[in-house]
Amino acid sequence: MPGFELFGGEERKEVNDVLDSGILMRYGFDGLRKGNWKAKELETAICNVFGAKYAQLVSSGTAALTTAFTALGIGYGDEVIMPAFTFVASFEAVLSVGAVPVMVDVDDTLTLDPQAVRNAITPKTKCVMPVHMCGSMADLDALLAICKEHRLMLLEDACQSIGAQYKGRYLGTIGQAGTFSFDFVKTITCAEGGAVLTNSEDLYVKADGYTDHGHDHKGVDRGADLHPFIGYNYRISELHAAVGLAQIRKLDKFLAIQKNNHQQLKAILSTVPEITYRQIPDPTGDSCTFLSWFLPTEATTRNFVAELKEQGILAGNFYWFDNNWHYYRKWTHLHQAASLNRLNDAQLAALEKLSPDAFPASDRIIGRCISTAISLAWTEEQIKEKGEKIVAAVKKVLSREKAAV
Repeated sequence: MPGFELFGGEERKEVNDVLDSGILMRYGFDGLRKGNWKAKELETAICNVFGAKYAQLVSSGTAALTTAFTALGIGYGDEVIMPAFTFVASFEAVLSVGAVPVMVDVDDTLTLDPQAVRNAITPKTKCVMPVHMCGSMADLDALLAICKEHRLMLLEDACQSIGAQYKGRYLGTIGQAGTFSFDFVKTITCAEGGAVLTNSEDLYVKADGYTDHGHDHKGVDRGADLHPFIGYNYRISELHAAVGLAQIRKLDKFLAIQKNNHQQLKAILSTVPEITYRQIPDPTGDSCTFLSWFLPTEATTRNFVAELKEQGILAGNFYWFDNNWHYYRKWTHLHQAASLNRLNDAQLAALEKLSPDAFPASDRIIGRCISTAISLAWTEEQIKEKGEKIVAAVKKVLSREKAAV
């Protein structure tokens, strides 16, 4: 998710505005900042680009999720249904507010299986959290119907799919709230940062205060702000927001390049009949940050990964099944409830049920999946070379396996 690949004069200009003023904090110091309000500008740009009524910038995607859960009133003992394939931040945020992560299977969208969600609902379920992994989307129609039927909230973790759309609406703007990450390897980057998006004024006011020690931000004197509730410090800095402000203006360019490169690479891989692709609920809305594809079996996929390693060309091709950050079977610290602070009884009871082999349906999908990252910097010659090397490696593995039968 390579916004960092196209840094230039635009980012330097915005950052230098902040450095020239000397005011690095997003709040206060009105008279000294020379009219520079980069965080406010970026929040306005996010609303304008993505069509949300409100956006609250924070220090990270993890902080965005934690803030969103809090604004939604989710806390001690509440269950949040989430996928077994995501980034560790998703369950970290659930645990951070005292709630219980209830992981369920993914399907070949690489996102929540709606039937698995339905099967996991209990009287304690408060929220369904689809994670729009690898640039594409969950089946939101099905998930929204489930949430409506059971009176559940839907929080979108759209951190990996900035700019993707579902039936004409941007991911992150469809549920009660949505979250973005702007870390260094996201579609657009602030180096570190995130955002909560919502169309609810009530949720926005709560997010706005919660991320700044509970300040109500109603007066002109920061020192005189009231504190209607307890908050914490999840503020973004003006320097980070300045980078993001330049990046968001390039989003359409990034998406156009990604889609072009994605299309070219997929055309090359499609010459191999044994290669199939993830299901995308709305193909026109794919942000194309990854090309995610499947080989026939886990054994074949492992042999392919070994072949790429042997040739020194694995970089940029992700085998999530063995990834320590993104798939439940490698989250040993979660299985063992290895927390530095004491978890509550409901959390411990839920984590005790986890094991590395808890989701065989997901294993059958993720075990055969490769996600190839799409670079903004590729030339046509590099795409051709990369695709042809992947195809050759797949054919070599398939041929070797056929000969061994």
